[in-house]
Amino acid sequence: MSAATSAAEGAGGLSPALTVACAVTSGAMVANLYYAQPLIDLIAPELGLSENLSGLIVTLTQLGYGAGLMLIVSLADRVDNRRLILTTLVCVAAALAGVALSASTPVFLATAVAVGFCSSGAQVVVPFAASLAPEARRGRTIGNIMAGLLAGIMLARPFSSMIADIFGWRAVFWVSAGLMVALTLWLYKALPSGGPAQGRQKRATSYLGNLLSMGRILATTPALQRRAAYQGVLFAVFNVFWTAAPVMLARDFGFSQRGIALFALAGAGGALAAPLAGRLGDRGHVWAGTAVALVTVILSCVLSGWAAAIHSVVALAIFAVTLDAAVQVNQVLGQRVIYSLAGEARGRMNALYMTIVFLLGAGGSSLATLTYHHGGWWTTMLAGAILTLAALAFFATERRRPA
Repeated sequence: MSAATSAAEGAGGLSPALTVACAVTSGAMVANLYYAQPLIDLIAPELGLSENLSGLIVTLTQLGYGAGLMLIVSLADRVDNRRLILTTLVCVAAALAGVALSASTPVFLATAVAVGFCSSGAQVVVPFAASLAPEARRGRTIGNIMAGLLAGIMLARPFSSMIADIFGWRAVFWVSAGLMVALTLWLYKALPSGGPAQGRQKRATSYLGNLLSMGRILATTPALQRRAAYQGVLFAVFNVFWTAAPVMLARDFGFSQRGIALFALAGAGGALAAPLAGRLGDRGHVWAGTAVALVTVILSCVLSGWAAAIHSVVALAIFAVTLDAAVQVNQVLGQRVIYSLAGEARGRMNALYMTIVFLLGAGGSSLATLTYHHGGWWTTMLAGAILTLAALAFFATERRRPA
């Protein structure tokens, strides 16, 4: 453990200012994955992309992020975490500028991949901050930072819609590039050097050996397998809801893009559950919290279907918040568990966890499109409930450990 880490723990954890810096950074970086989603109809015609290929605008960014989770986040066990975070921030700022300046389809798509790849640095921030927190307050720290990350996910789409409506779609990426530069300067002064991977061990194996060891880690860590499965299913259901909801709101409620953006802002209220989830984890209530989160998602899906059937946008917004909050609670509890495992493999464990969650979650968007076009909103929400019910059945086989 580094001197910075030891000092942080001796002082009782991260300072409030550093916690805010980490929360803002993780949220701002992950938001880069979602800015283009509501802008496809603006970007594709300007770049000459056909309707069949317009989905690449978002898909390639997501694929870049998935690659970064494996290739960048796993480096947290080998290199100075502060340097890794600052490097990814600088690189993503350059990639965002490339997107804003792109005048051809190949340049845009290449820089979009780079944006996703470098934005995976957000998943280095979370475990680094967790390593600086004492064990007794680790869940609270994770919860506070994950609140920022979820806020970034939820606010990205309404933010990009509003900026593009006034200044055009390129302005969205210029603003984000400027934000990345500002965060680089902030964290350069605020972050301590070090992290969980200091000393001889990080140099004992090659980078390739580091990657190959991840298979062994996954195979021998049942807690990692379970937490990734639970959260992967819930993230898929999260994507099921938020992929189908804008279409349903436009068709059934007559919402404009601005109305859909305001609805998404309401859903961001679920981020407030993250700090509470962290406190639950610190008090040893991981098992109970996970059970409540899974049941809440099932009920939220069913009741969201009912809310749309009775044409109540207020009820729909309430159940959007409860669904988001439950997904966030389970995420924080899951990370609380895996960050409490072997410290020297924390970066690789986080890379495995987030890669599995991301891959399962990506299937949620496809499931939403398939179920909505074949059966409407009710079918989509029932599919989400059934998925979560399967996760709950798997969770029921887990032995409850003492608090």
